[in-house]
Amino acid sequence: MFAHRLGLAFACALSIWLVGCSNHHLFIPDAQAGFRRDGDAPYFVYVPKDWSADKSWPVIVYLHGGDERGTDAAVATQVGLGPVAFRSHGTFPFVVVFPQAPSNSYFGMPDNNQRVLAALDQVMAKYHGDPSRVYLTGNSLGGFGTWFMGALYPERFAALAPICGGVRGRAPKGAPFADFDGAARVKEVARRIGKTPVWAFHGGSDWLIPPAYSRELVQALKDAGGNVRYTEYKGVGHDSWDSAYAEPELFTWLLAQHR
Repeated sequence: MFAHRLGLAFACALSIWLVGCSNHHLFIPDAQAGFRRDGDAPYFVYVPKDWSADKSWPVIVYLHGGDERGTDAAVATQVGLGPVAFRSHGTFPFVVVFPQAPSNSYFGMPDNNQRVLAALDQVMAKYHGDPSRVYLTGNSLGGFGTWFMGALYPERFAALAPICGGVRGRAPKGAPFADFDGAARVKEVARRIGKTPVWAFHGGSDWLIPPAYSRELVQALKDAGGNVRYTEYKGVGHDSWDSAYAEPELFTWLLAQHR
């Protein structure tokens, strides 16, 4: 577990990587709603109803919160970006891949990174993904994963949208940037993200992951000459993903970014 400093620092931080949302099925991710599960793939994919193979498509990789870890792949669609795609009735204009982290694991760790990238590669090939328009977003556990994977694989993503995440904390064995601590890790992550466009979000009253975690990364990106914007929701707690994914400009902004 993370240590309990800087608001809720590390005792919150594996909890930070862990905690997300409810584990209940709020809707059925079926074909009628645009969701597919190809064979025995351990993840769902959302495909717009007007999808066709005669053009390339923008792709979003969505990293869920901690409560969605496990072996029920449908759970990864139930919070955050999944309901946005579901409510669009097939008109959400991206192909979205919903990889799932196993129980007691974290996005950003090498084994999960490979699962995410393998799922992305499969979806890109099958659904004609555009390599210049691949976007990474996630909340809580997935917000941490977005920062880490964006720094580890900047060549894969045209833009990042991390929500209520960060990179602080004593990393578990094998974690990315384990040799860097505190401010040094923040600086290194920002350096590796480089010019990749970032729009970060956080709730100003987040009780689990201090908004300072996002603020310091945003400042480090600015100091490094990065392309970053930041939205903090006053009075909003940990569930800032609802506000972030309701931003009217977010998906237009994503589509405007090309690698």
